[in-house]
Amino acid sequence: MENIATNIEKLYDKAEQYSRTSVELIKLNAIDKSSDVISSLAVIASLAFIVAIFTLFVNIGIALLIGNMLEDIALGFFIISGFYVVLGIVVFIFRKSLIKIPIDNLVVGKLMKKRYQKNLETQINNSK
Repeated sequence: MENIATNIEKLYDKAEQYSRTSVELIKLNAIDKSSDVISSLAVIASLAFIVAIFTLFVNIGIALLIGNMLEDIALGFFIISGFYVVLGIVVFIFRKSLIKIPIDNLVVGKLMKKRYQKNLETQINNSK
């Protein structure tokens, strides 16, 4: 009887240890996926900032060029501003297909990367 109690106690200890290890693994996987998504978004944000600064200076140059051609600097800036109002309206209309869906796909793709790789490996192994 004592042997059975000892075995049950060992089994309980092993199950408890397994559950703790599983929880730690889940935490580490969540941290890994979160850091992957955040680092990807940080790279995209940095590149977007650089492109925005570049675009700002190019637009100032174009506005000054148009203003010199029309002999009214303010008119050049108004024309460039009008272009961006139209562009903003177009982006607003198509915001789901231009912004939301690609960002959703990026985040979900990063979060599901390991699962996809595992499924792909399983399919390859099963086809052999």
